[in-house]
Amino acid sequence: MNPQLPPGPGWPSGLQALATFQLPRFMEHCQRRYGERFTVRMGSMGTYVYLADPDDVRAVLRGSSDVFHAGEANARFLERVLGPSSVLCTDGALHTRQRRHLSGPFHGRSVARLAPLMAEVAAQEVRSWPVGRTFAVLPHMRRITLDVILRAVIGVSAEETQRVTELRRTLAALVDVDLLNMAPFLFPALTKVWPWSRYEVVQERAERLVRAEIERCRNDSDLDERPDVLAMLVRESATSGMTTDEMRDQLVTLLLAGHETTASGLAWTFERLVRHPEVLERAQQAARRDDIEYLDALVTESLRVRPVVPDITRRLVEDVTLGEGDRALHLPAGTNVDPALYLVMRSPRSYPAPLVFRPERFVGKRPDPVVWLPFGGGDRRCLGAAFALTEMRTVLATILTRVDLATTRAKGERARVRTVTLVPHRGARIAIRRRLAPGASPPASASSASSTPLS
Repeated sequence: MNPQLPPGPGWPSGLQALATFQLPRFMEHCQRRYGERFTVRMGSMGTYVYLADPDDVRAVLRGSSDVFHAGEANARFLERVLGPSSVLCTDGALHTRQRRHLSGPFHGRSVARLAPLMAEVAAQEVRSWPVGRTFAVLPHMRRITLDVILRAVIGVSAEETQRVTELRRTLAALVDVDLLNMAPFLFPALTKVWPWSRYEVVQERAERLVRAEIERCRNDSDLDERPDVLAMLVRESATSGMTTDEMRDQLVTLLLAGHETTASGLAWTFERLVRHPEVLERAQQAARRDDIEYLDALVTESLRVRPVVPDITRRLVEDVTLGEGDRALHLPAGTNVDPALYLVMRSPRSYPAPLVFRPERFVGKRPDPVVWLPFGGGDRRCLGAAFALTEMRTVLATILTRVDLATTRAKGERARVRTVTLVPHRGARIAIRRRLAPGASPPASASSASSTPLS
């Protein structure tokens, strides 16, 4: 095999690395210039081959996990927060074991039982929202999803006010990794230097709290009756040999993966809804009629057109050939291959009028897993997909039956990179026209704006 990487920018590697902080625009630029395969060279951070062709993406996601290492690729950016035994940072037998530990609580039936809790948390949060004033909804979505995680995963009761407040404040700060705080992920020596040293203090405080929760759970006289994920892990540890360090890593992983990503997906959905009056009106009616089919289609379309995770990475541990004949692409071991989920899900080859926000395209239809990839795919597909989809649908329905959202003609918010996710750059600003009385139907939107391509 004669390895030959696809074309890509000829800029200095440092400049290419900086360009990834504007990842959606950068990927779109490279796709226009170089096609469905392009190479980004980021010096010591490695060489990345981005793939936007569904056939290439399928080959990677269905490839052998012994060759396509996801954990090794993730660990460089995430291990410092999640820990070395996180299900996201491991490969091989260790990954299989950690994934098996976590699979039970995230089965569809188990998740469905959490819907009342999700609705309760959302209803409590929406009571404090101002009427007639524009505000960013993303912080509110983070509070909802974090409280759901604290109660469903760690088993904290809403009545334990002081404990909830301390966990909420510390764990929210732990996953609040902006571009500044990401620097030590690549240059560990910075962890001891101000201002990066401040994040190390947060990590130490979070570490103490999480370990204290594990110990509290072990000593709980009601351990056998507790339904939360932590209790399940503690009960299993008696036979599985799962250590405290491993439990800590999985809990923090669930916090980040089940809190930040779902909150961002919800924020994007509201950002789209207030710019599309017809969709908003139908969503409000669907919420009041318990029309799960339309609400699921709304969530599916939102995650397609505004994906929270723009790409995923696999590090090759052997030479690999993708495609055949004239399309054969020979990649050497050590290359990072990145299925560009953002590009695949916004491609006209996969979706007619791909930039139009149109939930109807998924009503009564299951999305094609080859080209609908917000949770990745293959044997590394996100374990929490059912949890996230149920939470998004439940939170949306709860909020839409309690408040009447105002529509806007404002330009759509652009995507901003936050840790490994994309969030609305202004926090998804919305406004409430009025609160809805029980049983009331929201009025049709007064705005005449129509569903138009994203701006």
